[in-house]
Amino acid sequence: MKKILSFLFICTFILGYSQKKELTIEDAVLGYYKGLYPSSLTSLQWVQNSENYVFQKENEFVFTDANTKKIVNKITLEDVQKEYPTLKRLPQLQEINATSLTFRNVNSIEVFNYITNSKISTIFFDVNAENSEYNSKAKAIAYTLKNNLFIANATSSKIAVTEIEDKTIVSGQAIHRSEFGIVKGTFWSPEGNYLAFYQKDESNVTDYPLVDINTYPASLKNIKYPMAGQGSERAKIGIFNLKTQTTSYLDIDTSDEHYLTNLSWTPDEKYVLVAEINRGQNHYWYNRYNVETGKKVNTLFEETNDKWTEPEFDAVFIPKSTTNFLWFSERDGFMNLYQYTTEGKLVKQLTNFKWVVTGILGFDTSGKNVFITGTSQDARETHTFKVNIKTGKYIKLTTENGTHNTQLNSNGNYLIDSYSNLNTPNTTKIITTKNGKTNVIYTAENPLKDYNLGTTEFVTLKGNDATNLYTRVIKPANFDATKKYPVLIYVYGGPHAQMVTNSWLGGASLWMPAFATLENYIIFTLDNRGSANRGFAFESIIHRNLGNAEIEDQLTGVDYLKSLNYVDSERIAINGWSYGGFMTTSLMLRNPGMFTTAVAGGPVIDWKYYEVMYGERYMDTPQENPEGYEKTKVANYIKNLDGKMLIIHGSVDPVVVPQHSMTLLQEAVKQKVQIDFFTYPMHEHNVRGVDRVHLVEKMLKYIVEKNK
Repeated sequence: MKKILSFLFICTFILGYSQKKELTIEDAVLGYYKGLYPSSLTSLQWVQNSENYVFQKENEFVFTDANTKKIVNKITLEDVQKEYPTLKRLPQLQEINATSLTFRNVNSIEVFNYITNSKISTIFFDVNAENSEYNSKAKAIAYTLKNNLFIANATSSKIAVTEIEDKTIVSGQAIHRSEFGIVKGTFWSPEGNYLAFYQKDESNVTDYPLVDINTYPASLKNIKYPMAGQGSERAKIGIFNLKTQTTSYLDIDTSDEHYLTNLSWTPDEKYVLVAEINRGQNHYWYNRYNVETGKKVNTLFEETNDKWTEPEFDAVFIPKSTTNFLWFSERDGFMNLYQYTTEGKLVKQLTNFKWVVTGILGFDTSGKNVFITGTSQDARETHTFKVNIKTGKYIKLTTENGTHNTQLNSNGNYLIDSYSNLNTPNTTKIITTKNGKTNVIYTAENPLKDYNLGTTEFVTLKGNDATNLYTRVIKPANFDATKKYPVLIYVYGGPHAQMVTNSWLGGASLWMPAFATLENYIIFTLDNRGSANRGFAFESIIHRNLGNAEIEDQLTGVDYLKSLNYVDSERIAINGWSYGGFMTTSLMLRNPGMFTTAVAGGPVIDWKYYEVMYGERYMDTPQENPEGYEKTKVANYIKNLDGKMLIIHGSVDPVVVPQHSMTLLQEAVKQKVQIDFFTYPMHEHNVRGVDRVHLVEKMLKYIVEKNK
């Protein structure tokens, strides 16, 4: 009888296992649309100046009191449609407070009173508007049309901030190729009386030709692209006074092409603070300017570094103070917080962590505590902390291992904490910041539970300099340690990026575990020196010598793989995009015979063809560092190709311009070396949308066919 029961159990187990679904590459690539990533509460956010949070559930907004845990209000689609009958779904919220919600409706900003179900105001703006930014205190929206900046309010849809015919002068958009933490080009003052904006003069920047094949005949599309060592843009900061409707400019001379960033207003709207970085990016000055006169008042402080300085965060003023603010600096080796006054006095170094502070969430109502995010001791994680501004003492508020994404309510009493890790798809809780008590409000199911997939593991290796190197290993389903498996190394390796994180799938794209099981592969990723969130020494080792320390660390990973009995050392392929494309081609060509196959997308082939702001930070100019540029030039090593290599490039890539791949192909022809090439017509730096399925399938098919 026992034998029969055992047999039945085994049969049931096998049957259940065999009924697991196969995850295709197409479904994996389109995973967000297929419901294959962990679900979450839609539009989850705090209601301003309250302890209520709101989220969307089907066709209604649900309001919940964080203290009582009770639902206190609901807004249905039908409620909103009474005033806005053309709405087909609940709008995406821009702001929400105790009585009203603000949202964009085609070419208008709408403010709706959800208590009385009535329209409060409508602001119309140009239907072709871009880079829009609404401000509730000004009751106005800033936006750009082509190269100029405009404002719309209740009385006018198009108030000109700039009216410049010269198309090389661009206002209200992000400048400096969005380096130095720049993500936008407009900055409303605290009370909404002024609008500060970036302006760039690109007349000194060379035109770069891209071809639009969708016209008859094909047409030339020139973009402004500042290549390393060549002319760069010149920046200005404008100030628009909403009361007088006049525009003035801060008195800053940027004829030397130095950079302007980290723009902040003082709470009294009298001054603007701005970091000014020399083009060499090894020296910056933090300056205060008078808004009324445009003149510099003082330099608060300055920083220098033999490698680079890179201020990335705006000043954050302490509540109830117009003079005291917090500043991010990496001067002691890790990103920490420092307290300064607007007179330039260093009050204290607030944090002294040997790990990286990544952001400021806000303060409590007393102004005694600031809430910050950072890596804590494990650089693969992100956590939230409460720091006492007077003493510097801190409390870790997120206790579970993993990557936490948190939102602080207005008075600092509660956090919304959404987190994941290798074993947790997504959990959302409310944390009481006073005592750390938690209330789980959402737990996502594993969306992959019905699929036949393998495992993802973390392994820590020691680099040649004894540095910890974090890696991710993805194994196929039915993994058998007695068998030999081919390997795909997925690499990025560049600054400001981290591939291995303690999050769902370990930071991997969904196609990776799908491919691992479909083709019985090991997929391996390592974060080498130069990558993010490990401190300045770890990141800056790459200065003037891109591709050296990174390759050394990646080869440490290869050595580890070869030490595993279940790895087929003769079948190792490598793949990466952008900086990862540079790494892929460099690893393949500078280590002949180590890899059988390489697929590089949008690769940087020659750093002198890359942009000024990024390229010169890490490599200096080609004139200053000719040896470094020559050593990193991938085409110099094309004659070493031993194996198969596919290069992929978007035909109108404005980031890593097609010239990179073309010069590699040119040298391959010259050296009589056979390589493969594929272009995605009219795609930019990456292939997005449904065409991405074609891209991933092409890459993986090539790897399977050639990695033999």
